[in-house]
Amino acid sequence: MIQVRVPTLGESVTEATVATWFKKIGDPIAIDEMMCELETDKVTVEVPSPINGILGKIISGEGTTVAIGALLAEITEDALVQQTKTRNEQEIIKPPEQSTSSAIDDVSVENLDIQTPVDDSLKNAPSAIKLMAENSLLVGDVEGTGRDGRVMKEDVVTVLNNSAATTVLPDMSSSTQVESQGSNTEERVKMTRLRKTIAERLKKSQNTSAMLTTYNEVDMTEVMDLRAKYKSSFETKHGVKLGFMSFFVKACCHALFEIPEVNSEIDGEYIIYKKYVNMGIATGTPSGLVVPVINNAETLSFAELEKKISEKSNKAREGLLLIEDMQGGSFTISNGGVYGSLMSSPILNPPQSGILGMHKIQDRPVVIDGKIEIRPMMYLALTYDHRVVDGKGAVTFLVRVKDALEDPRRLLIDL
Repeated sequence: MIQVRVPTLGESVTEATVATWFKKIGDPIAIDEMMCELETDKVTVEVPSPINGILGKIISGEGTTVAIGALLAEITEDALVQQTKTRNEQEIIKPPEQSTSSAIDDVSVENLDIQTPVDDSLKNAPSAIKLMAENSLLVGDVEGTGRDGRVMKEDVVTVLNNSAATTVLPDMSSSTQVESQGSNTEERVKMTRLRKTIAERLKKSQNTSAMLTTYNEVDMTEVMDLRAKYKSSFETKHGVKLGFMSFFVKACCHALFEIPEVNSEIDGEYIIYKKYVNMGIATGTPSGLVVPVINNAETLSFAELEKKISEKSNKAREGLLLIEDMQGGSFTISNGGVYGSLMSSPILNPPQSGILGMHKIQDRPVVIDGKIEIRPMMYLALTYDHRVVDGKGAVTFLVRVKDALEDPRRLLIDL
């Protein structure tokens, strides 16, 4: 009997919730086949089987909160595998001249695979099977890119993204729908662990920090012209598109080194000033808001930033972020403009002391050299912790970001 326990989940993560069991008691399970899925406050972790065998007992059912090292299940080692192991051990002990077993008695791992019928669907990733079931997809609807045609979760996500007609069915496993008079209905859905953690962290941020937001606006003409001029050649050379986010990351890095308190955090009676910029990029996903981190962003070129941003964003949307992808952030950028937001006040991501809010680019009349012109304008918002950042520092930071974006050449000569 082999015990399966909760694996190490990463720095600062001490517990998880058992989200889904892919196997039932009595089901055969192959080594490295996914048994269950654990949901932490940051990522989803799949737990593989350590051996070939039979799932004998489930200790922690779906919805159970488990700590690191807690017992999840017990697996009975498969009898055929045990027989093979015993025979091999006996053959090693026997002298060579006494080893006269016939071809019929000779049991090998290869023969075991032939003798044990395996459902073709078991070769697909459990997370992919779950996602296909939730979206009424058949195995034949998805082309697998994994080993031996194995359907992976990202393959299902690709099909869903490419099909505008796909209807995502809600997961009713943890919800209760109560019908009232007429056609009015209510649905009671238990919060996921990620949503619960988001709620707790944001409320804690409100309760523990002295948040204040300052605003400015930036003329995006120069950035847009520069991007339009070099977009094609940039993508040809670097294999990635030149977006707006890299300009904002660069501008923030310059401003953070000039106003270091915005890139700091409070630790008891001390203020920790960061000599680096680990830039968090807030990203919306179907499961909730996550903030993947680009480490040492101040050392990266525009091309390196764009590649990192694209990689992290794709992993976030596909649910493939690892815990280490979201640790150690020192400052955050949130882009509400992709959803059409014209103005908002972002909330701090504790223990950070600052977060920049980007918004929708909109043509507006502005006065340039005494004349009214139509320019592509964006409102910027900096929310900061007033306990460590004074108003002067916050306003200066936002002005430095504005200046860098309105004249991107300043980024090249460190002004």
